[in-house]
Amino acid sequence: MSMKMLRGLMIPALALLLSGCDAVLFSPSGDVARQQRDLIFISVVLMLIIIIPVIFLVLLFAWKYRAGSKAAERDYDPDWNHSTVLELIVWSAPLMIIIALGAVTWTSTHKLDPYRPLDQIGTNRPVPAGVKPLVVEVVALDWKWLFLYPEQGIATVNEMAAPVDRPIEFRITASNVMNAFFVPSMAGMIYAMPGMETKLNAVMNKTGDFEGISANYSGAGFSDMRFRLHSLSEGDFDAWVAKAKASGDALDRDDYLKLEQPSEREPVHYYGTVAEGLYNRILNRCVEANRMCSSDMMALDKAGGQGIVGTYNVTSVDAATRSRNGLPDDGRRYVGALCAARGTAGEAMTPAGRPL
Repeated sequence: MSMKMLRGLMIPALALLLSGCDAVLFSPSGDVARQQRDLIFISVVLMLIIIIPVIFLVLLFAWKYRAGSKAAERDYDPDWNHSTVLELIVWSAPLMIIIALGAVTWTSTHKLDPYRPLDQIGTNRPVPAGVKPLVVEVVALDWKWLFLYPEQGIATVNEMAAPVDRPIEFRITASNVMNAFFVPSMAGMIYAMPGMETKLNAVMNKTGDFEGISANYSGAGFSDMRFRLHSLSEGDFDAWVAKAKASGDALDRDDYLKLEQPSEREPVHYYGTVAEGLYNRILNRCVEANRMCSSDMMALDKAGGQGIVGTYNVTSVDAATRSRNGLPDDGRRYVGALCAARGTAGEAMTPAGRPL
C-alpha cells in the first residue's frame, strides 16, 4: 500500500475517533456556559456574513475573468477606477458588522461579568426569592484543588459538589503560582492568583458528574491537576455534606501546610471540620505562625509603617520560609541589628540563624 493511499485512509479514521469526543462547550450544563456558547454562535454568524460572500465573490471573479474567457474579453475595462455603489457596499457592510459585534460584546461583557451575582438560573427562570448562593472557597495548590465550604464547615480535595439550580459563588485564590479554575460545562475560566481573590458566579442546571481542570500551566503536575464536580439534587447534596463530616478528619493550619506541599495525582480527601479563618489566612499568606497577614501589613503601611520592627520581620520570615521548604542558605545578607543613639527609642534586634 502506497504512503499516499495510507494517508487517505487515515483521514476518515481520524474523523471516526473525533466523533467520540464530547464537545462540552457546545452542550453546556450551566446557564452561564449556555450564554457564553450562544455568544460564540452569534459572533461566528456575524463574521460569516462577511466572510462567506467575500470568499464566494473571489472564486466567482477568478473563474469569470480567467484568461481566455469571453466575459474577460467583453467586460474588462483597464481604465475603470471608481464605483460609488461598490464603495458603499464595501465600507458599510463591515461597519454594520462591527457595530453589531460591539453591541453584543458590550452587553454580554456586563451581563456575564463573573463578579456579578446571578439574576437568573436559566432562560426565563429568575433566581427564586430568598435563595442564597452556595459559597465555595477555592484554593489552587501544587498540583491539586482545595475546596472549602464555610457554611457547611467542611473541605475537600479534588472533588466538589453543588445543588442543581442553586447559584454558586466561588471565591478563588492560589497558594503558590498563578493558576486557572475552569469547569467547561459550567462557566468560563477564572484565574487563581496568590495573595489575591477572584470571583465567579455560576449555576448548574443538570445533575451529573463534570470535569474541572487547571487551564493555566503551573509546573510539572499541571496535566493531572483535575477535579470532579458533582451536580446533585438538594437531598443528595445534603448527603454528600454528611459524608464529608463523617470523615472525622480536621483541616487546621498545620495540616494545610502539609497539604500545600507539591504532590501529583492527589486522591480525593474529605475534612469534616476546618479551622476558623483558614481561607483568609491562605488569601493573606499568613498560615504559618511566624507570618504577618498581608492585610495587616497594608494596614500598618497605611498608618506609617513598622519602623525598626519591620527589619526583624523581613529577616526572620525569609529564614523560616527557606528552612521550612528545605532550601539552602542563598548567601543573601540583611541588616540584622540596628543600634540607636543612647537615650533614643529603639533597641538592637538580631534574628537567630541569620548572621550579619
